Amino acid sequence: MLIRFDSKVGRITLFGSVAVQLLKMMGHSGTVPGALLATDIPEAVARLKQALAAYQEPPPKARSEKEWDEEPPVPLRNRAFPLIQLLEESANADSSVMWSETGLEL
Repeated sequence: MLIRFDSKVGRITLFGSVAVQLLKMMGHSGTVPGALLATDIPEAVARLKQALAAYQEPPPKARSEKEWDEEPPVPLRNRAFPLIQLLEESANADSSVMWSETGLEL
């Protein structure tokens, strides 16, 4: 499942499990679809940044020789960056942010 975040300032799409985890870090229930009013965004961003600062990435799994050619996992902080940008730009533009499933399955 993919989750799309929409605002009048832009749009991003995240993997569903990552999106729900970030929504919960913002203090939201994690339900999809959902929305944040522009006035609520600064507090949500502050919570998200605080939760990300305290977040400990799981230790990397032992990889077999074959898996060394694969890309390493992307840290949650890196995955959160475009969402934080969208939220901050939306708050500055006094724009709410809505999210929903894209209807695309992976």
